[in-house]
Amino acid sequence: MTLSPEQDRFRKRMLNAWLFRTFLFFKIPLGWASGMKVLELNHDFATTTVAFRWLNQNPFRSMYFAVMAMAAELSTGAIALMAIEGIKPSVASIIVGMEGDFRKRATKRVKFTCSEAGRVFEAVERCMVSGESETVKLRTEGITTDGTVVAVFHFTWSFKQRMDKA
Repeated sequence: MTLSPEQDRFRKRMLNAWLFRTFLFFKIPLGWASGMKVLELNHDFATTTVAFRWLNQNPFRSMYFAVMAMAAELSTGAIALMAIEGIKPSVASIIVGMEGDFRKRATKRVKFTCSEAGRVFEAVERCMVSGESETVKLRTEGITTDGTVVAVFHFTWSFKQRMDKA
């Protein structure tokens, strides 16, 4: 699978640290404050990261669950946004479900990787062909720098083709 020129431009903007931080500052200020980053984004997978630091901690001296959820969601959301970039007529996307399984305390930087990008592109394609909404449940796994799995999230995304305005 190859990305369209619009999707590739989107991918490059997400991977550009300065442009991504600017996007976060104006669109997701809590993401900006937490220090989230997109490390990798392509047609196969996305990897995001967030560091454990004073601002991201809970009273138990580990990473606050909502900070992990933001970074985890970004690993699936970056794929979803890339998949719908430049499609005509446009496609709307929204999260309709989330599940989190917290396995260990996160006291180090956590990387979230979603390796199910192909399923997103397929759902968007089905949506475009059928005109009906499509949902896809994506798994993303949070791993610390020492290889410990600290959390596994599942986000259910819904895609629906927008109607042309006449």
